[in-house]
Amino acid sequence: MHPIEQLRYVARASGADAGLLVQEAASALGVFRHDPPALVTAARRLLTRQPAVGPLWWMCTRLTMSDDPWAEARAVIEELQNDGTDRELAHSLPDGATVVVCGWPDIIVSALPRRGDLFVLVVDVDGQGASVVRRLDRSDVEAEEIDAAHLAGALQEADVALIEAAATGPAAALTDVGNLTLAATARATSTPTWLVTGVGRRVPEQYWRAIVERTLGRDVPAWVAPFEVVALGLIDRVATGDGLLLPAEAAEADMAVASELLRELA
Repeated sequence: MHPIEQLRYVARASGADAGLLVQEAASALGVFRHDPPALVTAARRLLTRQPAVGPLWWMCTRLTMSDDPWAEARAVIEELQNDGTDRELAHSLPDGATVVVCGWPDIIVSALPRRGDLFVLVVDVDGQGASVVRRLDRSDVEAEEIDAAHLAGALQEADVALIEAAATGPAAALTDVGNLTLAATARATSTPTWLVTGVGRRVPEQYWRAIVERTLGRDVPAWVAPFEVVALGLIDRVATGDGLLLPAEAAEADMAVASELLRELA
């Protein structure tokens, strides 16, 4: 596929795995290694269309700040492929745990089949619950779909609630719809809540403000917004590729700030 077509595919993609999107975009942007202005313009356009994907900000920052964007693109792809967040999460879960998840969180769904002793309660969001249950069943993970109306009861029986971040700022995380209710209800039922944030998802304050503005600040009513913000005050632990951390220990961003990326393009 031509690099421009690759970028158009990434810009239009909806609901795709973040890691795969970033790998596609990195290989396409690396082609602009001899044309820095074109690289910056393409990166801006991509971030305008896909602002909620934290790893895209990480990748675009690294390529635009690099003296060798092509080599940097290869390094980014390798780091994504070697991200150990799912392994660390699976290792950290208590033996025989009952786990509650919401929707289809990619890293979490990848991690759970690494354990054969879990019971997973999947809160149905946008009709995805049954698909997640089937995916886990195929991996011999015991799972059951639950209606959101029974969330409190599920959390009262659970050992941990898992929430996946699309991007994480200094004080909050951007998550799929349903996870704010999950986090708040878990706090009310005293159920530990872990935020799962893979490589490239911890962003600095400047990027965080842009992400929230572009995803939630478009005069769209909150009840139809595609994402929610979950304060880190509702989070007990953060699961990363470095293991299970306290929120304060996971506060450092994965990237610097390339100010030229903060201007939107049509």
